[in-house]
Amino acid sequence: MKQLQTENASIEIRATDRRAHRALVMTTAFASILALASCATAPTPATNPESTTTSNLDPKTDPDTAKNGSPQVAEVRTAQPRLAVTYDGGVLVLDAADGKIVSDFRIDGFNRVNPAGDGRHVLVSTVGGFQVLDTGSWSELHGDHFHHFVSDPTLRDQKFPAQKPGHAVHHAGQTALFDDATGNVNIFDPRALSKETPPKTQDYKTPQAHHGVAVPLKNGQLLVTEGNDESRSGVKLLNEAKTGGSRSTIAASSDCPGVHGEAAALDQAIVVGCEDGLLVVKNGKIAKVSSPDAYGRIGNQSGNEKSSVVLGDYKKNKEAELERPTTFSLTDTATNKLRLVDTDFSYSFRSLGRNKSGDALILGTDGQLHIYDPSTGKEKSVIQVVDEWEEPLDWQEPRPTLLVKGETAFVTNPATKELHTVDLKKGSVIQSIVLPEIPNELTAASS
Repeated sequence: MKQLQTENASIEIRATDRRAHRALVMTTAFASILALASCATAPTPATNPESTTTSNLDPKTDPDTAKNGSPQVAEVRTAQPRLAVTYDGGVLVLDAADGKIVSDFRIDGFNRVNPAGDGRHVLVSTVGGFQVLDTGSWSELHGDHFHHFVSDPTLRDQKFPAQKPGHAVHHAGQTALFDDATGNVNIFDPRALSKETPPKTQDYKTPQAHHGVAVPLKNGQLLVTEGNDESRSGVKLLNEAKTGGSRSTIAASSDCPGVHGEAAALDQAIVVGCEDGLLVVKNGKIAKVSSPDAYGRIGNQSGNEKSSVVLGDYKKNKEAELERPTTFSLTDTATNKLRLVDTDFSYSFRSLGRNKSGDALILGTDGQLHIYDPSTGKEKSVIQVVDEWEEPLDWQEPRPTLLVKGETAFVTNPATKELHTVDLKKGSVIQSIVLPEIPNELTAASS
């Protein structure tokens, strides 16, 4: 393990925090999964794809939505969060507690899914843009408590146009969508997705199109990558949009070749990855944290806003057709020190996650879920989840995928069409569900 300390550059920025009430909703929702799933006596095969989740409470129908032909809405006693799972030619919506299929939406082509950020909707990256998928489960804050509702999921006609939909990032109460083909960025409040009229967007366009990412920041500021179709070099910090949508540049850094990915950490720190380390944006400054290798790429990161440490991958062979890494990175945004941890297993870009307490989780090709102390890099525990696997050459091909919510982890296994639910506190798989399709990407409606 190596440590590096780097110098700070003086770039003004105010980072952001998430809405506290939204975090509370989703923490409560996914905590309830464990109690429900632990009651399962044996893995249960998936039901009819057209089946829907029902409630033992009387439905409370909104007259207006019923009149317009919208799904019936039922108030339920506890939150009933749902998952979205892609497969070749469609998206499944599952009940997160028992894994049963609530809806099956057929969508041609290779589709990707991202949380919209409001705890209810998912954005499907598909032909023509980011299409809105209502998972049909949400919670509403009423004073000092929540009310929970369910309805049939709906794949809405609404779509945020994009020729090549890329990253979707929720931060500071806003969601930013990046079109890799044009450099267009659309920013909106995801809470408006529940309204009848489409959300109003603030739009920005990068000087040149590239595979990029935009991060909404507090006070209306925007962090956006810079590059073109041949290379990417850094980030630019923009102030709040003025009348007419124009933004002025506060500061910029070009010291980030191959810039890719983003993550948020404690104290409103934002991290983006580079082919030679990272950029840490915090407290009005941008710090370059350099890799110990000339080529030390950190292209995928996983953060937790209760932890100052960001978990990242780490690749050292620039010439590899596909490098299967056996080292990962831990970057402390409080000290701007990088720690590298060697492993006896490999992993993929869909292997990284963080639990509620901030532990660093990696799903290894040995089929085990490895849990690390982010402050020391020491392995705390290991949970066997799936059989050994190998990362496919094509990044679009299915591979075991990790999704962590609170103290619950969900792991797909394309080889067996299974979805496993892991109780991180118990340290064991508590439920395994067989799906009707080979699962690929996996997400929840919360960011």
